[in-house]
Amino acid sequence: MELTPSELTVLGLIIERPRHGYDLEQEIEQRGIRQWTDIGFSSIYYLLTKLEKRGLVHVPEAPAAAKSRRVFHSTPAGREVAASNVLALIEAPRPVPHPLLVGLANLPLLTEEDYAQALRVRLARVEQRIASVRAAERAQTPLPPPAREVFSYSLSLLEAERSWLVERAQVPDDEQG
Repeated sequence: MELTPSELTVLGLIIERPRHGYDLEQEIEQRGIRQWTDIGFSSIYYLLTKLEKRGLVHVPEAPAAAKSRRVFHSTPAGREVAASNVLALIEAPRPVPHPLLVGLANLPLLTEEDYAQALRVRLARVEQRIASVRAAERAQTPLPPPAREVFSYSLSLLEAERSWLVERAQVPDDEQG
């Protein structure tokens, strides 16, 4: 059973420890999870309902109160499905659609000057993003191993893009900080 990245993220947080919807929201916000996945606040309960219907989480003692107070626990099937999905995501490289590639495929629509300027703007934004990710990483010290790997991989990708942009935008490396 394949899970979406949002489903797997929510299920993984519940596997760490039982949680209710608001607790999930706080954890997602605190860890900066929205920087690398698309879990909206309003989708948390939708995801929980989907996971519950599929038998991957359950609420042992469902109170009559609002959904936000229902504490979700993972099921053995949930742990098994999550582990197999994690292995598949780590083992198999998959093409990831990237909007930049659509822009590059349509370069004939731009002048060389517009393209060069767009690269310089993107480079500045990538630099800001690197600084933001590094600040988020420092704010969560000490990092548990999964968070350390997420930050390491994210920063590696950003640094690779930065290097590509520096080369294309013809901005000397020593001007970047």
